[in-house]
Amino acid sequence: MRRTPVVLALVSALALTACSAPAEQNTQNEPGSAPPAGGGGTYAVITHGAPGDSFWDVVKNGAEAAGQEYGVTVTYQGDGDPAKQSQLIDQAVSGKADGIVVSMANPDALREAVGKAVAAKIPVVTINSGADSSKEFGAVTHVGQSEDVAGRGAGEQLRGAGVTKLLCVIHEAGNIGLDQRCKGAEETLGGTVERLQVDVSNLADVTSKVTAKLQSDQAVNGVLALNPAVAVAARDAIKDSGSQAKLATFDLSADVVAAIQADEIMFAVDQQQYLQGYLPITFLHLYKNNLNTVGGGLPVNTGPGFVTKENAEQVAKLAEAGTR
Repeated sequence: MRRTPVVLALVSALALTACSAPAEQNTQNEPGSAPPAGGGGTYAVITHGAPGDSFWDVVKNGAEAAGQEYGVTVTYQGDGDPAKQSQLIDQAVSGKADGIVVSMANPDALREAVGKAVAAKIPVVTINSGADSSKEFGAVTHVGQSEDVAGRGAGEQLRGAGVTKLLCVIHEAGNIGLDQRCKGAEETLGGTVERLQVDVSNLADVTSKVTAKLQSDQAVNGVLALNPAVAVAARDAIKDSGSQAKLATFDLSADVVAAIQADEIMFAVDQQQYLQGYLPITFLHLYKNNLNTVGGGLPVNTGPGFVTKENAEQVAKLAEAGTR
């Protein structure tokens, strides 16, 4: 799960940026004291996650926990329609939010809205998707994982398990991060990767489509889900079809962890989404009150790590608490 490198990188980045604070500001605080409180703030988190999605619920939990810790107001809204997501960003700008956190599954569709926030001198932190566009759009930093690196890691694991033909199940049309995951897996699998488009809002249909594919093409001996709910639907499809295909997934839920423990899912690629909510609020709070920036122009990586049967029991307890 590789928390240590992330923590060390964060500590190092904060230490370096703190050294660059103006001398007159540093002299106002005793050595070792916290940055000035700054009278709170209001931060808007706007994602492409649908309400009730278990992955995004954990992001929301992280953002709200940070808000409570720093005594600031955090609002959370999600909409998978990029036009509606843009409208939510515009509303946050009109409401004069002190900072905006946004996931960019479709960066081009959000370019104008994010640009308005930056032009209004509202700091923006991007999360989860859109890392390649984050700096270009003027965001302070990006928090997430490199999707192609994570995909390559998944492909290596699946190749080691003997998978030669992989079904990569894409659940959101137009989400560039999902395609990057499939491409990454294709680079390291050493076999064939076929994409299957499904709709995450209709999990029964996901099960039906994966079942049909496994029954019609028995050469498929691996399935890679890119979402925890889709992973559970794919697990059911493997059972329904009588296939012996190995199953792996991206991202965690309590159901996925239980399936890993039951040997129904090989592993989950863990991007530690709690951090994708918690860290941006931390960064915006520090930026507002101490002009700190993190990352030095590079993304702050929260993954990938791997949850397997060896560590699933520990992660299960954290998932129940809503932090994994």
